[in-house]
Amino acid sequence: MEPIVDAEQARKLSLFRPLGYQRNSCGYCKSDNGSASYYASSVSVRPAHYEALVNRGWRRSGTLYYKQNLQRSCCPHYTMRLDASAFTPRKDQRKAINRWNKFVLGPEYIRRAAYLCPKTREEKKRRKCNFDLLGAVHEAEYSNVKRPIDPKTKRPLEPAHRFEVNLEGDSISQAKYELFLKYQTKVHKEDASKWANKDFKRFLCSGMTRSPANAAKSDEKKLGSWHQCYRLDGKLIAVAVLDLMPNGVSSVYIFYDPEFEQWEFGKLSAMREIAFAIEAQYQYYYMGYYIHSCQKMRYKGTFRPQYILDPESHTWDPLDGELSRKLDERPYVSLSRDRQTSTTTGDDNAATQEADTEINDEEVSLFDLNMPGNMTLDEVKALDLDHWLLLVHGTFVHMIVSPHFNSIFAPALAAYLYIWMDGWTCV
Repeated sequence: MEPIVDAEQARKLSLFRPLGYQRNSCGYCKSDNGSASYYASSVSVRPAHYEALVNRGWRRSGTLYYKQNLQRSCCPHYTMRLDASAFTPRKDQRKAINRWNKFVLGPEYIRRAAYLCPKTREEKKRRKCNFDLLGAVHEAEYSNVKRPIDPKTKRPLEPAHRFEVNLEGDSISQAKYELFLKYQTKVHKEDASKWANKDFKRFLCSGMTRSPANAAKSDEKKLGSWHQCYRLDGKLIAVAVLDLMPNGVSSVYIFYDPEFEQWEFGKLSAMREIAFAIEAQYQYYYMGYYIHSCQKMRYKGTFRPQYILDPESHTWDPLDGELSRKLDERPYVSLSRDRQTSTTTGDDNAATQEADTEINDEEVSLFDLNMPGNMTLDEVKALDLDHWLLLVHGTFVHMIVSPHFNSIFAPALAAYLYIWMDGWTCV
């Protein structure tokens, strides 16, 4: 029998194992079962497919993929992104990167370099009037530091520290694990026993397949999961975990040596990642989820212009102004729904309808929940699920040969994915 999918086609597929809808405790407000999400797992997701999911409210944690039901959750998670080239750093953000550069270079180097390599009047004027993001993030990197011969010592002038940043594969190492453990225990006050080596690997070293495999030998656009590693004097001091998609850089996590907490690595890493997006021609920078009720997340909104994904229309709205005001008033907001309701009722202050709290959402059909942004049952029925691929014991078959899966699991997963079916399959 001819195989349905050949080896070349199989490499282009994304495989998902549906896990279902579930309520869990909230890590933000600490309610016992306040957060509701649909889950799927995968060890094989194409970056382009993941980008489509992200633009519909999905996110991953290791090999676990999930989409929150914002309308039925205590602390709604809104997907956010900014156009990297439009980013304008605030004064505090500029100050953070300038402070770090001065620390790396050191006062003695700065004084001697100003004498040995004086800037022209035009350079001084340009530096004073304009903040160059790309120049600032690379200024203190050792490979970019000017090292003129000091006539006093007859040796190259050296900065106080040797600072290097490299984009590496998301492979695990003892240095990364020890740094992560130090960060979690000191900054987040977690017990070290919570994070075995295998847990760290599953959380931050089990991302999407990378391409090209050898980044150092290829100019091809990088895709998949990567680690941006910061080293000071040869020591690993920070790791930013990134998912690189065809049109965007998604920040997954940042962990750093708590000894450097005063240098605001959250700001430093975000600006470096925005600069990386610009340089490598990724249009968007995704800062993950935004939770308006969580004060610790408010800093994300200071990286502007920031846009929030509408959970129902999957369009993007600026975080400032109308959306921010409405989020102050209520946890769940869909501006597209509000505008539609306003047009229908004539009430400019119409609010998004709240979810029915009397329904036990774990005991009803997923379609009866009317989860924001999902396909309706009629829309799913219009899909050709019979020929959606199912992987059974290592062999691809069409859904039509597995009517039980087709009638129970496939419609729900299709509704949640809410994207084209080519290139997707279930395990």
